[in-house]
Amino acid sequence: MNENYYAILMAGGVGSRFWPVSTQDFPKQFHDMLGTGDTLIQKTFQRLSRFIPKENIYILTNERYNNLVLEQLPEVTQKQVVLEPAMRNTAPCILYASMKIQKENPNAVMIVAPSDHWIEDELTFSKNVRQAFEFCAKDDALVTLGIQPTFPNTGYGYIEYDKKSDTTIKPVSQFREKPDLNTAKEFLTQGNFLWNAGIFMWSVKSVIKAFQSNQPKLYQLFETGIGVYNTSEEGIFIKENYPKAENISVDYAIMEKSNNVFVIAAEFDWNDLGTWGSLYDKLEKDNDNNAVVNARTLVDEASGNMIRTKTNKIVVLDGIEDYIIVDKDEVLLIFPKSKEQDIKITLQKVKDQFGEQYG
Repeated sequence: MNENYYAILMAGGVGSRFWPVSTQDFPKQFHDMLGTGDTLIQKTFQRLSRFIPKENIYILTNERYNNLVLEQLPEVTQKQVVLEPAMRNTAPCILYASMKIQKENPNAVMIVAPSDHWIEDELTFSKNVRQAFEFCAKDDALVTLGIQPTFPNTGYGYIEYDKKSDTTIKPVSQFREKPDLNTAKEFLTQGNFLWNAGIFMWSVKSVIKAFQSNQPKLYQLFETGIGVYNTSEEGIFIKENYPKAENISVDYAIMEKSNNVFVIAAEFDWNDLGTWGSLYDKLEKDNDNNAVVNARTLVDEASGNMIRTKTNKIVVLDGIEDYIIVDKDEVLLIFPKSKEQDIKITLQKVKDQFGEQYG
């Protein structure tokens, strides 16, 4: 395995649209969402360790999830768990981890990947990432993986690439915000738009240079800690300085401001598992088109439902269609699939009425 290959695994999100399974104390990346026997973070770690040395995979997460990471990934040492003492979006934590990696290995090339996506074709995923790594090792480039759109999705940002390019790794013309339906249809008609999956590859030199150029204040904040990174003094420095960082995503911080951004159209299947509906799409269905995780079901004139319970719980359904039915401890959610984006709002109402412990 190439010892210059590194990964930053993003595992700090809460995944509130997967409530009540995903909560602030136990977010979705630490759950076996598909009933496969592995949690999402375990699957992602296994996928990356096919071609990246395990000791070079860093897990970026919030302080409160430190123990969860170490429990679920016993191969990982504490030094690989990069802890955020405050929530500051993706740019500060990626810069911080990149500086740690650069200090350890200035020749590193890395992937930044969410810990909660679902990718089945792991060999093709490895192939696409290696293509990017080889390109980034030679060129000063920021590369992202784009997903070929299958329908005019309004829930993703889009990447517009240079139509004239006939190479696999294409120059990015611009990033586009989540569109309305008509705009999304237009994107698909044009043919040179990809979904933004939030998966990035670059050399450590290139990404730090991009922060230095585009986010000088943020760069200076973390640059003052170079002397203590990877030492026992690092925690004190981060606790004091990390909360001073601007709350900004890596997309806004460097990707949309840089002119050396490229995209590879992913050849593998991909699902961001962002909502119960996206999980429904991914799972096998029964004869009535219900997706079932863990439950045993007795169904009569009930179809199109997403059902998840504790193992072997019996669920009887009669005359209910296109609902999300999730039973977890003290909370039972029965919610129309068509309104799944409102689960976040409902969660807030539950916390307001019954207490923060339910979120």
